Amino acid sequence: MKLPIRKYPDPVLSQKAAKIKDPLGKEVQELIANMIETLHANKNGVGLAAPQVGVSVRLCMIELEDTRYVLINPKITAKSRKKEICEEGCLSFPGEFYPVSRCSEVQVRYTDENGKPAKTKAQGLLARAFQHEIDHLDGILFVSKVKKANKIIKKS
Repeated sequence: MKLPIRKYPDPVLSQKAAKIKDPLGKEVQELIANMIETLHANKNGVGLAAPQVGVSVRLCMIELEDTRYVLINPKITAKSRKKEICEEGCLSFPGEFYPVSRCSEVQVRYTDENGKPAKTKAQGLLARAFQHEIDHLDGILFVSKVKKANKIIKKS
């Protein structure tokens, strides 16, 4: 079932999400299926975090180059010192894009949708997406990472 995407300033977007205790629980597995459908319906999105659909739990997903990552209780365990500034958008801020500085490489540890521990190293757009979605789980919005001097870039 496609879920509505919460838009800023919905308060759920600014809350730290709760840890998931049972990754294989029925509610979590249904949420994963619904989030996949929601992400597919929003063709501009690369990732989606549970708080964006109004559920404050530590679950997010990313689909990039025909690979889907479902991350339960993810944690960034290593980051590069090198940072890159790229334009970012967010489904909770439709039509708005900002230049954001992020680490160019990260390593992430998480539980996958099958309840198995996993870790992934990422660089480029995938590293940026991991950082963006995990920030959502900590109640951090990408707009808070933009220097006030930067102007909003709007696209229609």
